[in-house]
Amino acid sequence: MRIPVGRHTPRQSDAWWRGAAALLAGALPSLAFPAPSLWWFAYVALVPWLLLIRSAGSVRRAALDGWLGGIGFMLAVHHWLLPSLNVFIVVLAALLGLLWAPWGVLVRSTLGGRPCVPRALAAVAVVPSGWLMVELVRSWQGLGGPWGLLGASQWEVAPALRLMSVGGVWLVSLLVVAVNTAVTLCVALPHVRTAMVSALVVCALTTGAVWMWAPHMQRDGQIRVAVVQPGVIENGDARFARSEALTRALAGQHVDLVVWGESSVGQDLAARPDLAARIAALSKDLHADILVNVDARRSDKPGIFKSSVLVGPQGPTGQRYDKMRLVPFGEYIPARSLLGWATSVGKAAGEDRQRGTRPVVMTLPDAVRVGPLVCFESAFPDMSRHLVRRGAQLIVAQSSTSTFQDTWAPAQHASLAALRAAETGRPTVHATLTGISAVYGPDGGRIGRWIGTSASTSAVYDVPLATGTTPYVRLGDWAVYGALAVLAAFCAAEGTRALRRPAPEPPAPPSRTAHESPARPAR
Repeated sequence: MRIPVGRHTPRQSDAWWRGAAALLAGALPSLAFPAPSLWWFAYVALVPWLLLIRSAGSVRRAALDGWLGGIGFMLAVHHWLLPSLNVFIVVLAALLGLLWAPWGVLVRSTLGGRPCVPRALAAVAVVPSGWLMVELVRSWQGLGGPWGLLGASQWEVAPALRLMSVGGVWLVSLLVVAVNTAVTLCVALPHVRTAMVSALVVCALTTGAVWMWAPHMQRDGQIRVAVVQPGVIENGDARFARSEALTRALAGQHVDLVVWGESSVGQDLAARPDLAARIAALSKDLHADILVNVDARRSDKPGIFKSSVLVGPQGPTGQRYDKMRLVPFGEYIPARSLLGWATSVGKAAGEDRQRGTRPVVMTLPDAVRVGPLVCFESAFPDMSRHLVRRGAQLIVAQSSTSTFQDTWAPAQHASLAALRAAETGRPTVHATLTGISAVYGPDGGRIGRWIGTSASTSAVYDVPLATGTTPYVRLGDWAVYGALAVLAAFCAAEGTRALRRPAPEPPAPPSRTAHESPARPAR
């Protein structure tokens, strides 16, 4: 039968529809993140994707379903980057989506067919462990960092925040994917339904036990912090003047620290002593140090740096933190000689900014120790953890999402500070130029009100300090190592099973008829 050129066969049409379904299924979990913030949806959002992959007719198809779903997920969670990266975001999503191809193979291997009850129970641990490896790899700063981790969708759920204090956001990602896996098996395989319901009960009881058992941080006084958010002002001098006016209006409110957002000062203070003197005068009037963020070419070393600078009544105190982890394409272009063309299709960095070399913990006049982070550094669990291990009592993240003002990005970014507070047991201030600004207590709970993206104002927060060490700060990323151990054990078991499987018997030689012989075979 000859197929007319330009027409698709039924099999080809089915493949196209299946590919579209994989893209859509992968995008569904994005609804659990701010701004939609349907946190409860995260526990079933992967079910359509898992059902699709388990029905794949081959390993290749499962890998393709995993890849296409990964593309859908990356595009949905990062869609607000489209104005900046233009078509390049599709290229990035396609590259990062490849990380889910092996996960697709893993899902088909564990959920496909008609697994027995022990294998189904093993899948509830293996599938989340595979997902966590994907999150871990894409969390590398050069690949964009840990933005959109599935556990981060639970930023306003108290039991989940308690889990983070024990195992970080990684532990919550494991829990969310485990629930999705159990629900998928409940839907697809009635014969394992009782076991899966039992697994869901165990997840719930474990979460409740951790909620009750995990140590609470002991409150140890408070600090009065003011956040200054000037709003969307393109001109650097006008933005500085607006921040100055908002700060001056705080007089008489007895603040201990004033925080300005990322890039709040556009020129090096050493080269502009007049600007340094204006900030110092504000500090003297308020009897409080001011943490500004300088985005400028430094006078003492080559290159542009983003730096948190503490200014007191006498001027800059000498305590300075240079941003260490830069935003790919936004602040530097990886392999610029190869990817420099990205500047022609989007708003990629025209010049690479320079990196700092070490974290810094600053000391205020009242001896409170502050650990600064800049921009998307607040997405990295290890950075705030290291600051607390160095003695930080308060974490301050200075940010600006003005480029993405009317998107999901400001709310997503503001929510990350809740995770860092819960993980470390230290209050966290998220101060921005243009909103959303927010403050969270040592348990990750919100303090006061968010300052929205439409506001040009300041706000004062009474922030409780805390002592003690969370299990996550003490033990680190043990959940990641546990997931690695689960995958290693699964691979070893699969390898052993393959070795024990009897080899197929060689086919019997064909029987000869009466009319054939070795010299003259039949035709």
